[in-house]
Amino acid sequence: MIGLCARLPIATERKPVVSAPLARINAIGTAIPGHDIHQAFIDWAEKRVSDPREAGLFSRMAARSGIAHRYSVLPQGRDGRSPVGPGGFYADAVLPPTSARMALYGEHAPALALGAIRALGPLGEVSHIVVASCTGFVAPGIDQIIAERLGLSPSIERLLVGFMGCYAAISAIRSARHIIRSDPRARILVVTIELSSLHLQPESAIEPLLAMLQFGDGAAAALVTAEGPGLAIDAPFAATLPDSAELIRWTIGDQGFAMHLSGAVPARIAEALRDPGFRQTLTGGADPQAIDGWAVHAGGRSILDAVSHALDLDEQALAISRGVLHDYGNMSSATLMFALAGFMGKNPERGVALAFGPGLAAEGFGFHAVS
Repeated sequence: MIGLCARLPIATERKPVVSAPLARINAIGTAIPGHDIHQAFIDWAEKRVSDPREAGLFSRMAARSGIAHRYSVLPQGRDGRSPVGPGGFYADAVLPPTSARMALYGEHAPALALGAIRALGPLGEVSHIVVASCTGFVAPGIDQIIAERLGLSPSIERLLVGFMGCYAAISAIRSARHIIRSDPRARILVVTIELSSLHLQPESAIEPLLAMLQFGDGAAAALVTAEGPGLAIDAPFAATLPDSAELIRWTIGDQGFAMHLSGAVPARIAEALRDPGFRQTLTGGADPQAIDGWAVHAGGRSILDAVSHALDLDEQALAISRGVLHDYGNMSSATLMFALAGFMGKNPERGVALAFGPGLAAEGFGFHAVS
């Protein structure tokens, strides 16, 4: 670990000379589809592993994943449960092309995002919309579609955070914070929407099957302003781990987007979190056990375990993140927003939002409750 801090560039915000408006998340709304596909995927994957020993290993690791449910926008097949069953989207031996998957993204992503926005309650006069997504592309963009369906002003300022992966919620909220600090009157709608189930791949090896096992569909929305109660957004941070670019990849292919998630990711994350320099930035110099609000991206049980062990956290510190993983799986950028929603109304005095994604990078921000 000696010298890691010097090799691990950490981007942090310079302290302003004068005080700036305090951006805060006033509300968070979430939405999931109604179709639970978790067990159907396990059944499908087990049949694809030809070696009995490896099939048994996959089954044991699936049982230990910490995930009970994952949801999909894909319609049920004729068997009433599985998109890989008869009549399902993935029923044919040759899986659908990327064009067919993007057509479903254009149909379902705006609808699910609007479900999360409705859960926010009254929006007031929104001045900006920031949307994050890495599981699909449409033009006009999903930001434009959402704005039009909400009846927002044609002159609304829009930002699309695209293809950044699981830490994109950090980028979206950080961007909203920057807007508030330059325009305290702004009223910003932040949306994360991911349809990971559109990207099933015809794999038979354990590692890619276990990667696909993590992911489900979900959407979350937040209202960010400079006034009112909620979670204040403190200084953001970001760090890219050296020599780690191949550990997480999200590649566009002819049959959807292919995820590569190396089994080495948890160990690399733990290594970074043990670095004194990064830990200083992460907690602002506080003992990690003094942080009373850990909103950690639920990328998988092994990732949450790596964070917990590296920071010597108590058993309940990541309870909200583990609950998100159990109930919904990894919803890419939407996942962190689900975790933050668990802290609304809980009045944390000192919180840390932390997510990981391609790079391999860690990004986050501090937060605390305001009334």
